[in-house]
Amino acid sequence: MNKILSIFFGLIFLASGNGFSQDLDELMNAELKPTVDFATATFKSTRIINGHSIEQMKENQLDFRISHRFGTLNSGLYGLFGLDESHIHFSLEYGIKDWLMLGAGRASQNKTYDGFAKVRLLRQSSGTKFMPVHLSYFTSIEIMTLKFPERPEGTSNYFSSRLAYVNQLLIARKFNENLSVQLTPTFIHRNLVKTELDQNDIYALGLGGRYKLSKRLSLNAEYYYTYNPNAKSLEPRPYNALSLGVDIETGGHVFQIMVTNSQGMREGSFIPQTTGSWADGDIHLGFNISRVFAFNKK
Repeated sequence: MNKILSIFFGLIFLASGNGFSQDLDELMNAELKPTVDFATATFKSTRIINGHSIEQMKENQLDFRISHRFGTLNSGLYGLFGLDESHIHFSLEYGIKDWLMLGAGRASQNKTYDGFAKVRLLRQSSGTKFMPVHLSYFTSIEIMTLKFPERPEGTSNYFSSRLAYVNQLLIARKFNENLSVQLTPTFIHRNLVKTELDQNDIYALGLGGRYKLSKRLSLNAEYYYTYNPNAKSLEPRPYNALSLGVDIETGGHVFQIMVTNSQGMREGSFIPQTTGSWADGDIHLGFNISRVFAFNKK
């Protein structure tokens, strides 16, 4: 009887040992399974300051965004350092898919409506799939609805004259937990310009960066170099847009405060039409407020 019991318990031990060994092998294989690690939170918001970042809304997320730019600081006390004057842009931006975001907005400057799409093409990653940068494509159309001045009899204005088109590649890299940098090659076409010296086609290169100070606070900088050989001959003269700002995250909100020489808040405005100079004190105080709503079924 004792021999039978010994054999019985021995068989149970061997069976359990084989099962334990098999489970351990599966666990080890799971631990050693190759993985892909994607870089996240390269920027705090879908904007660096004025221009778009590679960030976008996830599927079924909606971003309601309000942006303000005040007058110039050099208006002095009489203009309350620019606070007497204000331009506003508001927009709704929705994630159709994690890789596709659509948006529409309206700016008080020139009473302009804009619609856009942002498509993620590549994601920065490490592990079994190495990709050194993020890459997205941004495109928008802007419609200026400000009334045209009266024209001589026999001439007319066309709806197409109100349109401008923006195309950008957003190329970004998160170097570490604190530092992120983005390059933004840009092409803008405007159907109508004010003078023959002005250009319908505008080429520009944006450079933006973010340095994270804490979990909820970061410093941002943004500069757009615009190629315009006739810039000095135009009146008013256009300048390159330079902006400095701070991002503050407060739960579902992202609050951005900035100083910039551009009063425009759309690519078709602040890239080719910035007429303020930092050297002359043409600096605008401004802010962006972003509120995200999630409509996920879960």
